[in-house]
Amino acid sequence: MPKLKNTFPKAEHLCGKTAIDRLYAEGKAFLSYPARVVFRKSEKGEVPVRCLINAPKKKFKRAADRNRIKRQIREAYRKNKHELYRLLDEKDYQLHVSITYIGDKIEPTAFVEKKIKAALTKLIEQLV
Repeated sequence: MPKLKNTFPKAEHLCGKTAIDRLYAEGKAFLSYPARVVFRKSEKGEVPVRCLINAPKKKFKRAADRNRIKRQIREAYRKNKHELYRLLDEKDYQLHVSITYIGDKIEPTAFVEKKIKAALTKLIEQLV
């Protein structure tokens, strides 16, 4: 396995209406407050995991607030994804993941990072 960099390049972003619709229709979900994680196995791709991060406009009207939340989640995911990559390195499938912020207020970055790390650990447990 090549050395994994702590980056979140465009190739790892989940985009495309078909892929996202399929993720929400066929995926399994669990909560790790303040995040809801939906995941689905897909055919093998160029990267082991493709991730979608979102914050609802219904709860956070200001774009600056939504952007801050997404930035916190992206940073936490970027720093803690290596365990998930290690697990999926030898598998013959790709994982599509959606992380949705479901909290009512903006939490401190340390709290969000701790919860995202717990969510990734729970995701690994469900895959094994």
